[in-house]
Amino acid sequence: MPVSLRRGRVSAIVETSGELVRLEVDEAPCVAYPRITGPVEAGDEVVVNVQARELGLGSGGFDVLYVNLTRGLGLAPPPGAHVMTLPYTPAQAAVLHAEEQGGLSGSLAGTPVVCCTLHSQLAPVCAGLGGGIRVAYLQLPGGALPVSLSDAVRALKRKGLLEVSVAVSPCLDGDVQCVSIYSALAWAAASGFDAVVCGVGPGIVGTASTLGHGGLSATQAANAASALGGSPVLAVRISTQESRERHRGVSHHTKAALELCLGNVVAAWPRNLAAPDWLVPRQEVEIDGWEGAVAGLPLEHMGRGPAEDPWFFASALAAGKLARGLLR
Repeated sequence: MPVSLRRGRVSAIVETSGELVRLEVDEAPCVAYPRITGPVEAGDEVVVNVQARELGLGSGGFDVLYVNLTRGLGLAPPPGAHVMTLPYTPAQAAVLHAEEQGGLSGSLAGTPVVCCTLHSQLAPVCAGLGGGIRVAYLQLPGGALPVSLSDAVRALKRKGLLEVSVAVSPCLDGDVQCVSIYSALAWAAASGFDAVVCGVGPGIVGTASTLGHGGLSATQAANAASALGGSPVLAVRISTQESRERHRGVSHHTKAALELCLGNVVAAWPRNLAAPDWLVPRQEVEIDGWEGAVAGLPLEHMGRGPAEDPWFFASALAAGKLARGLLR
């Protein structure tokens, strides 16, 4: 399992958002995470991981900066940090964890927890939750690990639909770091958040098998929420435009996630759309006007937007609306 590394020089800085830098290394697209590998400037000598781009992976159309030889050596960990992310790997780094600060709640006391199987559901779910409440996003493994890769998270924060992002290990580079989904949910409850959205980062892991995919992170979130006294809601993945039969209609990812749920999860379903008989328990949700609710948000699923694949986004919004109705 070797990594594919290449030396190069930063030929351009394309975009900077604080926690993410889009750049070019020898004119090839690349991303850098400055909170992990330090600052980067044009002309820097760097080492980049080129494997995903060379393999032509769907979500890997760019290189990843591995180390900045010019200004990224000798970086110090945050003061007081001693718990490692990605422990015993070449990328291990000490990060302050929320659990070390104390203040975890023993119960979610009915807090709604929306469980997504794809990162592209996050924006419409938050639109369904609406403004005026405190929402935390918990990123789980099964897709991209760095929370900072997500443009959706930044857009939702700007619009006031999301307050904080939590990286649940092995995910990293969020506003808050937690060891497990259980402690992350307990931290959100203790911190006074009204609702929680859980999901994987961009670029889901998949093997075309029933159990080998990142969508099962939704099951982990739902079971943890149930165990801690929360109210889990499953965001159903629907598509009428999918060319792959296993994802056409209701995705097999949703079916697998629901079948493995052990607690009181309910699937949110758009009213006036025929549902498969096996999708139980489910609750129908009125979604009139959903297009306006998601307007201006970054919405894309497999290269398709709301106009091309409306039920995908409408279903995710339904999960947010159902969760909003569960607020106490």
